[in-house]
Amino acid sequence: MKYSLLILLAVSSFAAAQDIHCRVVGIADGDTLTCLTDTRKQLKVRLNQIDAPERGQAFGNAARKKLSGWVHGKYVTLKTDGADKYGRTLAEVFSGGLNINKEMVKSGYAWAYRKYVRDAEYIRLEERARAASLGLWSEPNPIYPGEFRNGKKAGVVTQQIKPSAMPKTGGKFTCSGKRFCKEMSSCSEAKFYLNKCGVRRLDRDGDGIPCESIC
Repeated sequence: MKYSLLILLAVSSFAAAQDIHCRVVGIADGDTLTCLTDTRKQLKVRLNQIDAPERGQAFGNAARKKLSGWVHGKYVTLKTDGADKYGRTLAEVFSGGLNINKEMVKSGYAWAYRKYVRDAEYIRLEERARAASLGLWSEPNPIYPGEFRNGKKAGVVTQQIKPSAMPKTGGKFTCSGKRFCKEMSSCSEAKFYLNKCGVRRLDRDGDGIPCESIC
């Protein structure tokens, strides 16, 4: 009996981690889709390790459209990781050689899901998208989806959910997530953020001089 139970657990573990090939037939939002297998089984899939803006918040609809443009109507591969508390299949979604979960973060249409992220690359991709003001990062103070779901205001928790990687420093300045000229205390800080932190949006005309109102 005990031996049979061990076999059952091993099979269940294998099944939870298997790759699934299916066609995407529906997009609920920027991190949730519906997939149809060759056996006509319908799967509700939650993209693992990312959290896209909710439908009712800024970039929520844009995130849904972005995901739809990549995968709707296409055959994809799901690298599954069990299920969430709602019964949705957790998975990284692959299409045409792309990891769609990472592409959503890379293009600025989703956050790395701080509560569940295990692959540090998601954090790095978010940092780059944030620095380049891509997608939702074009907003001055985007709201972390978890905050939005809990009815919290922008800035209450978002500022505490900034990337956890070691910050770059230079003298008295640190790459701490600033992205706009109005956040700069001086021309020196603006130059530091442009040259050391890679915040290209500070140099709109590409002449190498950031925030010309203060430089």
